[in-house]
Amino acid sequence: MALSWVLTVLSLLPLLEAQIPLCANLVPVPITNATLDQISGKWFYIASAFRNEEHNKSIHEIQATFFYFTPNKTEDTIFLRQYQTRQNQCIYNTSYLNVQRENGTISKYVGGQEHFAHLLILRDRKTFMLAFEVNDEKNWGVSVYADKPETTEEQLGEFYEALDCLRIPRSDVVYTDQKKDKCEPLERQHEKEKKQEEGES
Repeated sequence: MALSWVLTVLSLLPLLEAQIPLCANLVPVPITNATLDQISGKWFYIASAFRNEEHNKSIHEIQATFFYFTPNKTEDTIFLRQYQTRQNQCIYNTSYLNVQRENGTISKYVGGQEHFAHLLILRDRKTFMLAFEVNDEKNWGVSVYADKPETTEEQLGEFYEALDCLRIPRSDVVYTDQKKDKCEPLERQHEKEKKQEEGES
């Protein structure tokens, strides 16, 4: 499902290449090796909001999500491991994302079609945003991610600014709750298996 990009992080919503609205913190910049280094590692999906009512309804299904980015700078890809909690169950998936350096976007093939999201690096380097459907005023939206499950109002400042610029009411924001996460045991199991494999090699 295309919405799983937002819900689990990265099954991308369809985007057409178009101008980002004239919002200071929604202007994409080229992705560099330093950018890829910065987003490497573990991240938590914090919140998102959309002008599309169907999308807003769907994101309520997600209780908690965290994921790992492992960029390959040579091939301009990102290996994604994602852990999502829905209906009190853990759903684990892996996939590869493509990086479009000049456009400042990352993408994924879903159902035979390539979908895009704009990667937006924030002033607080422990957070970043993804902008969706930026060409479609009726459907555009923004998601924010952080390196810890708890964020401050200051860290979310640019996210709120983006919502204001896109004329999305802050009351439409849907937040996750890491206390409802059911994937930590599976993550620990994966880490244990990884260490065993490294010890055997």
